[in-house]
Amino acid sequence: MAERSPDIRPLDLGALQALLERVRDLKVACVGDLMLDRYVYGEVSRISPEAPIPVLRAGQTVAMPGGVGNVARNVAALGGQARLGAVAGDDAAGRDLGQLIADEARIEDFVVRPAGTSTVVKTRFVAAGQQLLRLDDESSQRQSIDDSEAFSSASAILLSDYAKGVVGDGLIAAALTAARTSGAPVVVDPKGRDFARYGAVDVIKPNASELAGATGLPVETDAEVEAALTALLAATSAKAIVVTRAGKGMTLARRDGPIRHFPGRAREVFDVSGAGDTGLAALGLALGAGATLETAVQFAILASGVVVGKAGTAVVTPAELIDAEMSQHAHAAHAKVTPLDELAAEVEGWKRQGLKVGFTNGCFDILHRGHVAYLAQARGWCDRLVVALNTDASVRRLKGEGRPVNDLDSRAVVLGGLTSVDRVTSFDDPTPIALIERLRPDVLIKGADYTREGVVGGDLVESWGGVVRLAEFRDGYSTTRTIEKMKDPA
Repeated sequence: MAERSPDIRPLDLGALQALLERVRDLKVACVGDLMLDRYVYGEVSRISPEAPIPVLRAGQTVAMPGGVGNVARNVAALGGQARLGAVAGDDAAGRDLGQLIADEARIEDFVVRPAGTSTVVKTRFVAAGQQLLRLDDESSQRQSIDDSEAFSSASAILLSDYAKGVVGDGLIAAALTAARTSGAPVVVDPKGRDFARYGAVDVIKPNASELAGATGLPVETDAEVEAALTALLAATSAKAIVVTRAGKGMTLARRDGPIRHFPGRAREVFDVSGAGDTGLAALGLALGAGATLETAVQFAILASGVVVGKAGTAVVTPAELIDAEMSQHAHAAHAKVTPLDELAAEVEGWKRQGLKVGFTNGCFDILHRGHVAYLAQARGWCDRLVVALNTDASVRRLKGEGRPVNDLDSRAVVLGGLTSVDRVTSFDDPTPIALIERLRPDVLIKGADYTREGVVGGDLVESWGGVVRLAEFRDGYSTTRTIEKMKDPA
């Protein structure tokens, strides 16, 4: 039985930053099919008189390494050191590729260039953000390699198979041999129908279409994907399979655990070219840095989600990932701020699930370390924690003019950004007694500066079987003291 997505939370900002530090300068072997990607950008203003086709007036032409070259570019952009092993031709396109690779400071060139070999070139013609045509220039002759110097000293090995001939049996065997020696995980982006030929790699990463092609099974629903992954695990010796499902996210199947569905990130999709390369790079970097498969999948989802918002065969940087995570985090914080009627329905639902609901209240004007510790302790006494904030008018009545320093909306969103807080609401009455009666929490929490008898609503909570808890405040931390320091820094 698969585990469903609600129990899977995205990487939080701290975990993301820690992972980005660990992948910095990590050596990753990127080996497979290399090509030159060209983009011809122009304008269309008329239809050809010769045929019902648009006439493109060419403008700028941009070239970059494609295929495994784009995997290496993404590894480099994310802070790793890519060791690029592939085959290129001894032609003009191959020389262009060589210069593009040399221009990338974090890519080491282990590309072989046999005499007489032609370079694969894909040229895309683009107008108004839309691809009009893709022209593929490639020889029917396939050039393979049986080993690569790129495998040496790599912390992760990525095989990028575009079915151009490089990723043959010899190369796969060499990758697995190198991995056994170094302990590096091997991740494959596959092609074709025979995934068994990749052997006992750590991860095979097909997209949904490739999964369907390899198994002959439908893959539209979660249940269908689960069946296809189960069949593919039985047909291969891979340790795990991660299927990318576009906007539906990714699904992980491993031999020693349940199938898990990871939701995608909501993004405006501009261009999906190369998104699979970005996902492969992120997955490999995370695993090479010692992350769990679950964390690596989350990292790949975030990176792929950012890159589809860019034009062309693009890459993603650590700064862009942090920005995306911060935006997602802000959205999640806003989502925790809940009107009372909606909150009451949620609390009832939590209780039906057997969850213990905690409740606390306060001004929380300038959030400081003492507040964070207090709320963390409160969350430890319950399964879901609701925080009720005094409205701005209520704070003024309690604290005087000049308070609050931060308005209700700001205070609510900041509290919503804490993982210890599950929901935030507000009240304008002198006490939160009406909220307590409506929500009927199981645990009522106040600070240890109160006595049990002085906690408003304590008798009510105990009357329906709940408990009152007094949480400790950290000495030396208070909003009033913080404001005084701001007025008089000395």
